[in-house]
Amino acid sequence: MNDFGVRDVDVVVVGAGQAGLSAAYHLRRRGFEPERDFVVLDHAPRPGGAWQFRWPSLTYGKVHGMHALPGMELTGADPARPSSDVIGEYFSSYEEAFDLRVHRPVDVQAVREGPDGRLLVESSEGTFATRALINATGTWDRPFLPRYPGQETFRGRQLHTVAYPGPEAFAGQRVVVVGGGASGTQHLMEIAEVAAATTWVTRREPVWREGPFGEEQGRAAVALVEERVRQGLPPQSVVSVTGLPLNDTIRRARERGILDRQPMFDRITPTGVAWDDGRSVDADVILWATGFRAAIDHLAPLRLREPGGGIQVDGTRAVRDARIHLVGYGPSASTIGANRAGRSAVTEIRRLLAGQPEPVPA
Repeated sequence: MNDFGVRDVDVVVVGAGQAGLSAAYHLRRRGFEPERDFVVLDHAPRPGGAWQFRWPSLTYGKVHGMHALPGMELTGADPARPSSDVIGEYFSSYEEAFDLRVHRPVDVQAVREGPDGRLLVESSEGTFATRALINATGTWDRPFLPRYPGQETFRGRQLHTVAYPGPEAFAGQRVVVVGGGASGTQHLMEIAEVAAATTWVTRREPVWREGPFGEEQGRAAVALVEERVRQGLPPQSVVSVTGLPLNDTIRRARERGILDRQPMFDRITPTGVAWDDGRSVDADVILWATGFRAAIDHLAPLRLREPGGGIQVDGTRAVRDARIHLVGYGPSASTIGANRAGRSAVTEIRRLLAGQPEPVPA
């Protein structure tokens, strides 16, 4: 700690979900010591990243594409247990096994330019002066709720996926589910079993994906998302460009009419939703499964955003500031992408701290 009560470290990692823990693991492997050389700050109350907040009916067996953290497999998990419990326990064991010493709960309010080329990370635990920052804050804290005419007049209940309590809360009710992603379809299929009626609306026609999703398709999907962040546009999720897997559960739901998609309504009424062609649906609940945005407001003082609204990123490195790496952002938002991003960020930060030139952009 320096004379101003600011703690000096080489690297601050903000966030301890999949991407943050991967980065911390690779920092340790490259010889960085926790507390001496780097710190991990996490605002959540316990280990588990965003998984700890998922609804109880999302069991581990329903989780799609969960990849193990580097250096430690997740084995023997009961597929019937809530994913929040399984992955929370796994992350906790991981932090302990590699002695990552995550600080929590710690809220990071702002990252600013500091003296001597350092960044100042202002948090509820005090201020850290760092030579590099790995931002791994994900999206869970920034649920996106679109605005529609009449929204404030609706007499029923509106909630977002972030507050989804499980299907039992909708028993006997008429529910409109908004959103064409994996969460929207999962919510819809669960709620349809107990609700009086369900209506599914999406802005775009859902794209169903049949057959295996191999490495070639995965690389193509990631490339589409990566191109957006290279241009400084807000990232889309990788899932948004891969389509929805058409499995047996989905097929049965389609046969039963549960996944009978309707176009997006034009307005919300006191008793439901309505379209300009005269159609309307009465509803007790509107469930917005409309996704999330990157939780990066704390980086605002650094003015990293481009005119398009996003942060231009090359690999994981912010183009406007080589000291900052964003992992779990854009193309690295998947669990396997987050693992790779953690390793890549640490490789470049090690080069930066050693005074080596930046790599030539791809």
